[in-house]
Amino acid sequence: MGKRLLPPEESGGDHIEPVDLKKALEERYLAYALSTIMHRALPDVRDGLKPVHRRIMHAMRLLRLNPDQGFAKCARIVGEVMGKFHPHGDQSIYDALVRLAQDFSMRYPLVDGQGNFGNIDGDNAAAMRYTEARMTDVATELLAGITEDAVDYRPTYNEEDEEPVVLPGAFPNLLANGSSGIAVGMATSIPPHNAAELCDAALHLIEHPEAPVAKLMDFVQGPDFPTGGIIVDSRASILEAYETGRGGFRVRSKWSQEDQGRGTWSIVVTEIPYGVQKARLIEKIAELLMARKLPLLEDIRDESAEDIRVVLVPKSRTVDPGILMESLFKLTELESRFPLNMNVLSRGKVPNVLSLKGVLREWLDHRRDVLLRRSRHRLGEIEKRLEILAGYLIAYLNIDEVIKIIREEDEPKQVMMARWSLTDTQAEAILNMRLRALRKLEEFEIRKEFDGLTTEKKQIEALLASEAKQWSTIRWEVENLRDKFGPETEIGKRRTQFADAPEHDLTDIAHAMIEREPVTVVVSEKGWLRAMKGHLSDHSQLTFKEGDSLKLAFHAQTTDKILVFTTGGKFYTIGADRLPGGRGHGEPIRIIVDMDNDQDIVTAFVHDPKRRLLLVSYDANGFVVPEAEVVANTRKGKQVMNVKAPDEAKRCIPVSGDHLAIVGENRKMLVFPLSEIPEMTRGKGVRLQKYKDGGVLDLKPFALETGLSWQDSADRTFTKSREELAEWIGARASAGRMVPKGFPRTGKFGQ
Repeated sequence: MGKRLLPPEESGGDHIEPVDLKKALEERYLAYALSTIMHRALPDVRDGLKPVHRRIMHAMRLLRLNPDQGFAKCARIVGEVMGKFHPHGDQSIYDALVRLAQDFSMRYPLVDGQGNFGNIDGDNAAAMRYTEARMTDVATELLAGITEDAVDYRPTYNEEDEEPVVLPGAFPNLLANGSSGIAVGMATSIPPHNAAELCDAALHLIEHPEAPVAKLMDFVQGPDFPTGGIIVDSRASILEAYETGRGGFRVRSKWSQEDQGRGTWSIVVTEIPYGVQKARLIEKIAELLMARKLPLLEDIRDESAEDIRVVLVPKSRTVDPGILMESLFKLTELESRFPLNMNVLSRGKVPNVLSLKGVLREWLDHRRDVLLRRSRHRLGEIEKRLEILAGYLIAYLNIDEVIKIIREEDEPKQVMMARWSLTDTQAEAILNMRLRALRKLEEFEIRKEFDGLTTEKKQIEALLASEAKQWSTIRWEVENLRDKFGPETEIGKRRTQFADAPEHDLTDIAHAMIEREPVTVVVSEKGWLRAMKGHLSDHSQLTFKEGDSLKLAFHAQTTDKILVFTTGGKFYTIGADRLPGGRGHGEPIRIIVDMDNDQDIVTAFVHDPKRRLLLVSYDANGFVVPEAEVVANTRKGKQVMNVKAPDEAKRCIPVSGDHLAIVGENRKMLVFPLSEIPEMTRGKGVRLQKYKDGGVLDLKPFALETGLSWQDSADRTFTKSREELAEWIGARASAGRMVPKGFPRTGKFGQ
């Protein structure tokens, strides 16, 4: 039974202390945030590893899983890491170990895996009891010199053992393999790079410490992903990302056109962007294909074995392969953006966003610290050995006396120390000397070793005294590393290429994503829009809501843009594929775009970028505008004609011919050259005709050579020649004269 706990008495002996809850929570949250940043999420700039990866490497070294040794079960490695160094779940440790072994995740794998370690399709690795692992050459480079006091150690979580704070890091792992992680309030995302290029940049930085990032980019052109791909960013944007430590890279799949004979062809994708699961990518493309979002694509097949081979079959042989791929890049992960956020633990303590130069600089400074520590360690070992060797030489010169003292004296150590002024270490070494060492040649070998160590001691002392010699040694180390992972080696070849994204017309790409079908766009008087399938010639069968009727109807294709002009002088752009279907009455335009309630539709038509439009208000102000300038990119539309109430936009007609005939509500007509009307992109325009009261009723551009024609109510066509129009031809903004005989009573030109 458990011990009975009584509540505290009211005497005040319970020692309750008041606590500010807000302050306490802030302190705990901050402690949690710092713990996550320092001990989990952010890599160290010096070795490019997070604590879990560092502990895996350290445990594998202790298990002696060197590249030239046999493999060990991953379960054993995970058990070692979890039991001694990393107090977290075994699955999280194994997942980290698996990633270190995947050649499609790591540009330079740190673990050599045997068994099923997953694949690029996104399949998981086999359980840890089935897989085996050992270190790679890259891992040994990271660990080189760890036994020579190269780095500091700290107690493990249970203080039963020690673990390295950081690895010596002879390999530029942070940039070479990249890293990603989400901490509290900050994140990191670093793409992999080519190790040989990083070494070249580091060598240049040793020679020219003040070199700018732009100069380092002569060596490090950009990321080098394990899965290849093509980076389509400009050098300027890559430079800005490297200078600030923030940015991103657009990575596209590598593809080629493969001839199938008889004029048919297919596209073969051989490389996909980094971090994209191939199976999920194909699944997504197949979903878009089923949803008819990719009208240029017929089929997709995965023919991959060891290498990636995804086959894309076009709808027909006439399809432009460039346009097809652009539509896929736009909608799928065949093009992806890899973010750059070089947020790392600077000096292992301070989270900081570093530039490319900053990262390389800190790595080189760390290499110098490691060199100095290893040199001092070696110097200490040499001095200890020289002390022992000096004792050995004294012993050999007086070997008979030494043997006599050892045989006869009760305290031989003290006697020898007093007789030849030996140190405690020397006397102990002599006493522990094996009998087989008492041979004739031993003295010569001792003197040879003594001289050799003395020379090495002088060299190390000179190295420690000269900064130039230190950097010269680091340069030699980096050069050796570059040779080991150079572009002529299998692992060192650059995999990711650079290219400019091909320039394709945006409208062509937009069309490629829409299945081209004929439609009839119907606009009602009250502003309801819909798109009927097919090109209808009979509009009498169209139904409308009560009190509503047909305003206009015209033919279009689903790939067209529909321009809507309103009385407020605004243009709205709607894709014909986005219009509601013709089953019901459609939808009000105010739902489709952000149109003001006090505005109505003047007209709607299919966009033709080559045309020019004449815009005219009720007060007969007008100007000409290129149609390409009136396209709106947002729901809010584009203000083109400036009108103030009670004036409003009245007409929008395509410009043709060389003259304009305009009729006012006062039935006066004026004819003048179109050249008198200015061309603008936005404005009020100029006065076209003068009125005492009322406004414009109708207008018609025409060629003076062919004459002005109109239709009356009986559909009879009248044409007035240049000579007959002489009395109506005048200057712009004049009042004009009464309409000619035979002009329709409506005051409109008809067709």
